[in-house]
Formats: sequence, structure tokens, C-alpha cells
Amino acid sequence: MANISVSDEAGAIEWYSTLFDRGPDTSPMPGLSEWRFAAEFGIQVWVDADRAGSSTVVLAASDLDSLAERLSASGIDHDGPQPGGGQRILPVDDSDGNRIVFSGE
Repeated sequence: MANISVSDEAGAIEWYSTLFDRGPDTSPMPGLSEWRFAAEFGIQVWVDADRAGSSTVVLAASDLDSLAERLSASGIDHDGPQPGGGQRILPVDDSDGNRIVFSGE
């Protein structure tokens, strides 16, 4: 599980639920929410104000243009898909400054 540290639990759950187009799959303890994308892979959003804003996660996406449109319609700001590392990327930042980068062709 990749871990993203945030300062505001309720705000982070709302933002990441919008980003992933669904709520968390589990909340195993106070301050921790998890989104699972495969049996052995997922994202943990953990409340840790001292470390908030220092996380970067890269996720594959099959259609960056559709994703960018959905995020824009949902109110998540971004600069659109752009070249990066031999593919295209769509970086977005949460309110703490954590960076989530979607990559694809």
C-alpha cells in the first residue's frame, strides 16, 4: 500500500473520494482510510500533520483525457495531460501539497 500523509481527515476523504470516483474501501482505524485497486495494491490516506504534504504517488491511467475531463467537472484543478517520462502524465495536488501523478499513453 502506498501511503499519503494528510492533515485533515474529513477533507482528505472527500477529496480522494472525488479523485478516485468512489469512497474508501476500508477505514481500519481512526485516521486511516484505504482505497484498493487490486488484491495487493492500494492507497492509504493517513492523518499525520507533521508529514502532510510530502507524499508523491504515480498511478497508471488508461485514458488521461477522460480522467482530466472528469476531474475538471468534479472541481479538481490540474493543468491537463502533458508530456513526461516518455508517456503523458496528469499531475494533481491535494490541499496539503501531496502530488498524485497519473501516467499513460
